[in-house]
Amino acid sequence: MKLGDNQIKAFAAICDALSDENDSLKRDILSHAGNRWSLGVIYTLGVQGTLRHAELIKALPGVTQRMLTRTLRQLERDGLVSRHDHHQKTPHPRVDYQLTELGKEMLINMLPLWQWVINNAPLFQQSRNAGTDKSAL
Repeated sequence: MKLGDNQIKAFAAICDALSDENDSLKRDILSHAGNRWSLGVIYTLGVQGTLRHAELIKALPGVTQRMLTRTLRQLERDGLVSRHDHHQKTPHPRVDYQLTELGKEMLINMLPLWQWVINNAPLFQQSRNAGTDKSAL
């Protein structure tokens, strides 16, 4: 048996499960794992703790207010982030965001993938460079 055959078989079972009941829900949740802003919010709240919208914007260079609001709503909808409105009217409404236990679990489970990407970054770059060299022909 080749290296990883058991894991590949397990992966096949996972893919089969994705095709079953609630297919759209499962794929939506998986999309958070590959979404720049979702991952950024999950990481930032995981590392920095509870933050306000304005603090998240400062912590995520390049995110627009609209995109952050949309991302927070999706993460809240899926139970990864919680929103606490203090019902404070003046001078500005106070709303805090924090990771839920489910969000913390997602962050922790992303760590092996991130470590794999970091460990293999030179190989990815080497492949890209080789592709660039071929496209110059």
